Amino acid sequence: MFLPPTFTKTRLAPTPSGFLHLGNILSFALTAGLANQQKANILLRIDDLDQGRVRKEYVEDIFECLSFLEIPWHQGPRNFEEYEHAWSQVHRRHLYNEALDFLRDQNLVFACNCSRSQLAHLPAHIGYPGTCLQKKLALDLPGVNWRLNTTAATDLWVNTCKGQPELFSLPPSMQFFVVRKKDGLPAYQLSSVIDDSYFGIDLVVRGVDLWPSTLAQIFLSTLLPGNRFADSAFYHHLLLKENNGEKFSKSDGAISVRYHRLKGASAASVFTSIGARLGCSGHQENWQQLFHDCKTLW
Repeated sequence: MFLPPTFTKTRLAPTPSGFLHLGNILSFALTAGLANQQKANILLRIDDLDQGRVRKEYVEDIFECLSFLEIPWHQGPRNFEEYEHAWSQVHRRHLYNEALDFLRDQNLVFACNCSRSQLAHLPAHIGYPGTCLQKKLALDLPGVNWRLNTTAATDLWVNTCKGQPELFSLPPSMQFFVVRKKDGLPAYQLSSVIDDSYFGIDLVVRGVDLWPSTLAQIFLSTLLPGNRFADSAFYHHLLLKENNGEKFSKSDGAISVRYHRLKGASAASVFTSIGARLGCSGHQENWQQLFHDCKTLW
């Protein structure tokens, strides 16, 4: 097992756009295991800026799953009412807007009116080519994205869990990434950077699919005064896969914890199912045992 750098606070950051699935629980168990090693605190942060996809039952499912599986957290809401009244991201919109105003004032963003259909044909390995960079569209035009100008992006130092910081480059898929969406809401890349710094997170645990996002967010962090996201340590874990080899997505089917819970399954059977999908032998009674038994994978 790797030895993570010293840290004091990490987070669980589910999105309430569907019922939590086994892949989410793998990430939660790994986060809890690492925090337990360091006696660090865990924040529960619910990423709900896309209010059009949020449903009360999805938010409540987060609390029900964490309680059912006895996965701990030390800061954050304990129920739907606390989440809604004090912890929703809507209460931090002023922080996101301050960051967007700064990027605008420093001429670090440009407006883009490209439609999804215009961008759909672009190969993923090429990414957005900066089509609107020289159009000089007004940022206050309706229906435009704000994209970050990444032409000056340099190599990025990343504090991985391998010991020494490592150098990486911003990948093509994250060139000129969106920081404000066409509906005026801050994009995930910006809100996540602001939240992690605001709450003092210094270890970020994510799936390997979010590695490009981590690099984009580190670059964004270096542009925002006082933002500490880039100083965090990062650990990207493997993903659980469905039978067709695709990564899990939000679902109310057999991969959701809700499905297992309503069928009368025990928490131990959920952890054992995750362990089996990882190729770990034995019976995992809880998140601690899953973390220990599968330690050769971390």
